[in-house]
Amino acid sequence: MKILLVEDDAETARYIVKGLAEAGHACDHAGDGDTGLEMAGTGIYDVAIVDRMLPGLGGLDLVSALRGRGDETPVLILSALGAVDDRVTGLRAGGDDYLAKPYAFSELLARVETLARRGGGNNAETRLEVGDLVLDRLSRKVTREGRAILLQPREFRLLECLMRHAGQVVTRTMLLEQVWDYNFDPQTNIIDVHVSRLRGKIDRDFDQPLLHTVRGAGYVLRESEAN
Repeated sequence: MKILLVEDDAETARYIVKGLAEAGHACDHAGDGDTGLEMAGTGIYDVAIVDRMLPGLGGLDLVSALRGRGDETPVLILSALGAVDDRVTGLRAGGDDYLAKPYAFSELLARVETLARRGGGNNAETRLEVGDLVLDRLSRKVTREGRAILLQPREFRLLECLMRHAGQVVTRTMLLEQVWDYNFDPQTNIIDVHVSRLRGKIDRDFDQPLLHTVRGAGYVLRESEAN
């Protein structure tokens, strides 16, 4: 799952991003409302987590702007203001859920996953299939020919990215940005190492390989090497 966090407190942001990563989710962070609104416009997020009190464009104004342009990405509003009237105001501004501070991270995670299940986001598809390979984004289960395949969180995100782009060449730079959430030298072998491990799990014990290397370009997940 791809999540956008709009939070101006750096320590809180690190805590949330770390927790989401440990749960196997990719999270991009914006430190102010204007940047958050711009990032949300890319349309790649399943859920947005928005702090109510932000520098520049406020959290409720950000949500209202999203809804005003027809963006239905589910939004969880975070706020120190937890009175009933505050929650009602947040929901009427376009928020899908409202969580008052302080909160337990386990509750935040459960609320985010619930919002994703409602299917209102730009990436609402929860089940991805390529041939006999099936990935369920919510239960985080992967099977091939009905047999369970156990993946580490990074491997799961790597496979999810490849399956989203099934039949298309995915470059190393794309994988760095979408799976690792940062940019560095695309010539590094970190991607090759992870792809090799993933290939060993989804292809090794099966007759037909699905994960193919496109020399000089990247990788493609498809049922046959032939176009």
